[in-house]
Amino acid sequence: MQQIIIYTPMPRSQRFKIYIPYNLKDERTWLKSQNTAFYHPQQRLWSLVNTPENKKLVAGQFKGKYTVQTNESQTLNQKPIALNEKICEALAQCEQKFILKSFSQSTIKNYLGALTYFFSFYKDKVFEEIKKPEIEAYVYHLKTKYKISDTKQNTVINAIKSYYEHVLGMERTYYDIQRPKKSKNLPNIFSKEEISKVISATTNLKHKAILLTIYSAGLRVSEAVNLRINDIHSDEGYLFIKDSKGKRDRKTILSPILLSVLRQYYKKYKPGYWLFEGQEGGKYSTKSIQQILRKAIDISGVNPWGTVHTLRHSFATHLLQEGVNLRIIQTMLGHSSSKTTEIYTHVLSINNKIVKSPLDFLEKIDIFEQKTDSIQQKPSPTNAI
Repeated sequence: MQQIIIYTPMPRSQRFKIYIPYNLKDERTWLKSQNTAFYHPQQRLWSLVNTPENKKLVAGQFKGKYTVQTNESQTLNQKPIALNEKICEALAQCEQKFILKSFSQSTIKNYLGALTYFFSFYKDKVFEEIKKPEIEAYVYHLKTKYKISDTKQNTVINAIKSYYEHVLGMERTYYDIQRPKKSKNLPNIFSKEEISKVISATTNLKHKAILLTIYSAGLRVSEAVNLRINDIHSDEGYLFIKDSKGKRDRKTILSPILLSVLRQYYKKYKPGYWLFEGQEGGKYSTKSIQQILRKAIDISGVNPWGTVHTLRHSFATHLLQEGVNLRIIQTMLGHSSSKTTEIYTHVLSINNKIVKSPLDFLEKIDIFEQKTDSIQQKPSPTNAI
């Protein structure tokens, strides 16, 4: 059964969008009845005014029936295509080269998907002879017709870049094309209270262990499913992350509380090789973890826009709040650049309980209008402010 998709709005966006599958008539009728509802026929999406009240209303109405996506990827509108022999051969060449270069499975999947549509768009041309203006024209077509996100645009460009550079061995001039301006969005986080509610709402021991591991160690979901039993170094107090993003190994913190939970989990489920295994063996799926968190969010009623990656963002932000050195957090997250980690400093709460304004340090300053003998001022109520 297809699920409803609620798209996270861009910063300062006036509306947020919702995709409702055609067969969910009752859900569509309800949304249509809302005061600010509007249908976007080109995108096949609904939208409501972007307010906390509307977000909570939609999350409550569609509880258990929706997922959250962080961008408005319009691949829903792209029709399935028929692959001819030339396209199949080109895709096979790409897959072989990407595997030999040890690209991750998710990268290979995303690149092959992007190249499938690219080759189809220029199916009547010789792929080796496609020039930069034609590549830019294709990206422009995706942006204007399908309204692809900046992330999707970069994936398409990187896929085409890899084809001409790695598969065909051509010069950089073939893929040195315009990229979107990098956005500076702040990461979405759970508060400490929300983390507690999410964990408490998870009653299954395996599910609780998974969410605790991701949050307490700052893991990506792909890193969580790839954890092996031998990666738990209880004596030294760390988790070993093998081949994380960028093919880098690293260590991150192993909480004593998490270790206690993992020991209970191990006694009950007795995994063989992977720390978290599916019902039929093998790695636990990332989709299942996403569903676990979605269910916990629905039950606990916390931030409905949270995703599994929000747990990782929360890990970094909460450590900063506790005064942990930024360099240590960078190492545990596996960031190659400190600039990537520094974004979490912008998420920290700013209020007059934490930071004092320079105004508070001034002395002998006349703030209010001075009284005069000729004008009798009325006393203001004590609770006026």
